[in-house]
Amino acid sequence: MLAEIERAVRIVREGTLSASTSDLHIEGNEPPWHRVDGQMRPMELGAIEPESVRAFCEAYLGKREYERLNGSHGAADGAIQHPTFGGIRIHAFRADNGIALSLRLLREGVPVLSALGLPDIVAGFADFPNGLVLFTGPTGSGKSTALAGLINEINLRYSRHIVTVEDPIEYRHRSQRSLVRQREIGRDVTSYSESLRGVLRADPDVILVGELRDADVMSACLQASETGHLVFSTLHTSEAAETVQRIVGVFEGGRQEQVRMQLAQSLQAIVSMRLIPDASGYGRRAACEVLLNSPAVRSQLLAPERAIQIRNTIEASRKDGMQTLEMDLSRLVSERLITYEAAVAASDYPDQIRIAEGLH
Repeated sequence: MLAEIERAVRIVREGTLSASTSDLHIEGNEPPWHRVDGQMRPMELGAIEPESVRAFCEAYLGKREYERLNGSHGAADGAIQHPTFGGIRIHAFRADNGIALSLRLLREGVPVLSALGLPDIVAGFADFPNGLVLFTGPTGSGKSTALAGLINEINLRYSRHIVTVEDPIEYRHRSQRSLVRQREIGRDVTSYSESLRGVLRADPDVILVGELRDADVMSACLQASETGHLVFSTLHTSEAAETVQRIVGVFEGGRQEQVRMQLAQSLQAIVSMRLIPDASGYGRRAACEVLLNSPAVRSQLLAPERAIQIRNTIEASRKDGMQTLEMDLSRLVSERLITYEAAVAASDYPDQIRIAEGLH
């Protein structure tokens, strides 16, 4: 029964579009679809039998997750390291035609930071002795890949103890100069907030938390970054100023001033990411906003009425390594790496995209 789904996975893993394919979507009585360079496309295959989808879940989801899928929750998550197909992140859920699957196809090995097309200053984040570094952006914008690249950079350069908490683990790191330990939600611990209580007792130097999901997790990460740890995490926000407001806004009024003070003291950087279609028509390019916690930014973090000035500070601090998303989009268009139309589509401030005459 698994042959139909395994064939679809083999095609997207080994076909001509394999390097550009990130996800495979399967539902009973329907042909599979895949996401290529961010765009959904149907595959030229027949409809998948519902029994094949259920057999896949029985074979590859853990017992606890399979029970969640069939119970009131109606959804389950998992990750496998298949001997033929490599790493796959699984999300299974009940839908109109029975069980549906969204399979994230994980890349072999760990990302090399220098190959991701990120601003040069990002590599310097590996040198921070402590503090909080956030990568933000919509789903599929490259946040997890960028963080994996940074963890790899630290692992290769420094003798540290790195502990990650992920849901699920996407890239598996082998200890090099650093000792790397990875924990997975649902397999090793029930939640991010529970895991962080134990992580701080494990003598870590570097902590990666897959996502800042709630006030408990945010509070624990801020505390860890204040007490000498280097903390990396992600958030689904579009720019630095919004990220600050999102974090502060999660807490009740009485705590917001304290959280602002913690951010002002511990925040090192925020990188807001997008993946833009390459001008060649194949692959995508990373475009980033970069905020560094300069004295000017620190004062803006402390004062709610000055948060609106953060973007202006980024624009005026290019020499320090900061940049807005529009600055990076303008560069990519000027270097003919992406089209002007793609840049405009990715921007919340398209009128700020500045390029040479004749390029659009």
